[in-house]
Amino acid sequence: MRINIIFFLITIFCQSQSDDILGIWLEEEKQSKIEIYKKNNSFFGKIIWLKEPLDKNGNEKLDKENPNKLLRNKPIKGLVIMNDLKYKKKGEWTEGEIYDARSGKTYSLEVYMKNSNELELRGYIGLTLFGKSTSWTRVKN
Repeated sequence: MRINIIFFLITIFCQSQSDDILGIWLEEEKQSKIEIYKKNNSFFGKIIWLKEPLDKNGNEKLDKENPNKLLRNKPIKGLVIMNDLKYKKKGEWTEGEIYDARSGKTYSLEVYMKNSNELELRGYIGLTLFGKSTSWTRVKN
């Protein structure tokens, strides 16, 4: 009985650490807010706000750089840009992908929590050495 309680408490503690990434984040260029949410023990992120939601013609911005021509008419707002990120250990998530709607490119992704209000994201192709880092700041409610 006692071992079951200890295992339960450890599971809850680890679960809460893995969920530290959940919330709404402002990306480094302050042009969009991304909501990170959990589904089936993986983490995803979707764009929920754009500083400039309309294009120069007054129309909703679309995913016009998407390499899949069939997806170029999807709105940027609501677009899932982070996929299948997995909790590794305290402050680290790996094995995900991030889509850059500005370029239409998808990168492998690792995320590090610098503190409770700042994430460092490392997008890369192949090895992390060949990538780029950016910071996101938690949006306070």
